[in-house]
Formats: sequence, structure tokens, C-alpha cells
Amino acid sequence: MPNWDLAAEVRARREAGLYRRTRAIRFQGAWAELEGRRLRVFCSNDYLGLAAEPRVVQAFQRAAAEHGVGSSGAHLITGHRAEHDALEEELADFLGRSRVLLFSTGYMANMGLIDALVKPGDAVYQDWLNHASLYDGSRLSGAKVYRYPHADVAALTALLAQGEFRRRLIVSDGLFSMDGDVGPLAALAQLAREHGAWLMVDDAHGIGVIGPGGRGSVAAAGLAQHDVPVLVGTLGKAFGCFGAFVAGSDELIDWCIQKARTYIYTTAPPPAVCAATRQALRLVREEEWRRERLSLLVARFRAGAEQLGLSLMPSESPIQPLLVGDASAALVLSRGLEEDGFLVTAIRPPTVPPGTARLRVTLTALHEPEDVDALLEALARRWRQLPEAVQ
Repeated sequence: MPNWDLAAEVRARREAGLYRRTRAIRFQGAWAELEGRRLRVFCSNDYLGLAAEPRVVQAFQRAAAEHGVGSSGAHLITGHRAEHDALEEELADFLGRSRVLLFSTGYMANMGLIDALVKPGDAVYQDWLNHASLYDGSRLSGAKVYRYPHADVAALTALLAQGEFRRRLIVSDGLFSMDGDVGPLAALAQLAREHGAWLMVDDAHGIGVIGPGGRGSVAAAGLAQHDVPVLVGTLGKAFGCFGAFVAGSDELIDWCIQKARTYIYTTAPPPAVCAATRQALRLVREEEWRRERLSLLVARFRAGAEQLGLSLMPSESPIQPLLVGDASAALVLSRGLEEDGFLVTAIRPPTVPPGTARLRVTLTALHEPEDVDALLEALARRWRQLPEAVQ
């Protein structure tokens, strides 16, 4: 008989410092109320501060009053409305892509897209630090999966020289969500051209935040649709809303509509969410001050960390990881900061590789300089309280 003692397995995770639990939070802007305490939040993905922006909220409310709360069905049945069409067209224009297709979540976009593009007899080449959804999509497809060391172009080159495959798909995050660095996209695009492969970039954390006009890491690298035929983005991070999209050629989008099971067989995002996202997109395009302020805060945080002797991972993005190593120590550090009035979640395996637990500090355009300074002071104090073996 199989061992189904799940309680024992959960206890083992708790003892290893890997236990996870949900906590109901009241969150708005850069602040949250959690278990009766008011905390400054430094771990959200609301990079531009749009999730509670009044104009975005009002757009949602108006559309909900007109269209209702839900979409009532899948895109291909009753779920697709004029708001979906308009958002897809506006995102395509913003990104310089032929077409965009909305998905309900980023996880569903990546899984459905990869499964639609490759099958047994094909090969997928994944950066080792890619998001879990990219790897899961590859496994679902049945294609041969290769994983190369993070951002290691030489290792990828060697892998591409192996085997004979019908199709080859190179897959990389744009802005890596746990390390905060940007992939070597120009080099990946060159390799794709040389080997007749397609390059797919998931720029969930980059679009809206980096690159010219906030168009993401692909635009920052000077690459266009012919260089990166497959682009994925989400709407729940810089846009402050919910959902995801695939952007590319007419042929790519048509194929996804025919074959992406996670698009065909799930409920479409509510029209009100699309209306809110359209307003958020307008603000992303028009209010450059949000990215400028974010850049200043990132620079302030990094300079302050250096002065205090805190060793951050290399990142110029709003994602600023402080590597701790030990999962239990990362939890101790996170809990100490919470006592000081800061919410910074500890990131532990399997989200990151064993031995690389960290605090993933994220900044938003709604933070004030004094918020950053106060966090740095608390971080330095709590860091000094950790055992010397961890520091």
C-alpha cells in the first residue's frame, strides 16, 4: 500500500523551514494590515502602484456595472466581449506586435502555449531559473527538455548542437523573478537564428517596468517580433490587474486559438478586469514618472545596502534579492522585519534552488525615500542578529 501520511510530510517541511501558509491581508498601495498590524510592504509585484490607483478602480467599477462581475464562459463560447478585443489591440500596439491573445493567468498562458507549439520529436531549451510554469509547459508537451545553467550562452550552444529535432524552442524569462537580472536576450536571439529555432520570452516582470516606454526586456535589448517570435506577459504585476497574454504574429495567435487547451477550455477574464487593464495601460504609457521614481528608489536602496554592508544580488530592477542561504534563517529574518513593521516574505526552496533562500525585496513607485531608508536600517539590524555562520 502507498504511504499517504501527508501530515508527516507536512511536519517534515515545517521542521526544514519550508512550511507555507496563507494569511489574509488587507493591502493597498505600499501598506498592508495583517493580523491587526500596519506594515510597509516590500514584497508585492505592484511595481508601478496601479493596483489601487483610483482611475483604474473607477474603470473596473464602471465596466462591472455594465457587463457584470463574470464573463459567463470561455472565450470561444460566450466569454469574449468588446473589452477583450480592445485590450488585445491596445497591448499589440504598445508592444509593437501583430496580435495579442488574452489568457486567464500567466501559468495557463505558458503551459498552453508551449504545449501548442512543440510535441514529441521536438526540443525545448530552458534556462535553469525559468519560472515553474515554463518548465511545466515543456513537460506537458512531451518534447525533449534541456535545461542549461542560468544565462549560460556557451552551455546552450553546446546543447543546441546535440540531436536531430523537428522543431527547437528556446525559452527564457526576460526579467528573472527571483534574481532580478535580465536574460542575455540578444545572444539567445542570435543562437535561435543560427539553429533555426524560435525564441520565447516570458517578460512577466519586465513589461511596464523596464525598456523604452516600459515595453520590457525584449525592447530594452533592441529586439523585435522577428527576433523573438513568442512573447508572454502578465497583467497582474506592473499593470496592477489580473490575467496574461501571448503576443506575436497572426499565425501564432491563430494557432493558439486552435490548439492552446488552457485558452480553449477555461473561463475568459471578466470584461471589467479588461477595462481596468486598459486604463492601467494608458497610465503605463503616459506616466513616465512612475518608472523614473522606481529607478531612483532602486538606486537609493542599493546604495544604502552597500553602505551598510548588505550584499545584494546583481539587479537594477525593482526586484532586489538579499541572499541568506539557509531557509530557516531567511524565515527568522523575515519575521524579525515583520516585528519592525515591514512585510518582506522569505523565498525558500523549491521556489529557489536549495541553499539559496533569500529575502526578495521589491520596490514600488508608491514607496517614499524614507520607507526605503527605514527598511535598510531594520535589515541591517536584523542581519547582525543572525548567527555568524549565516552572515
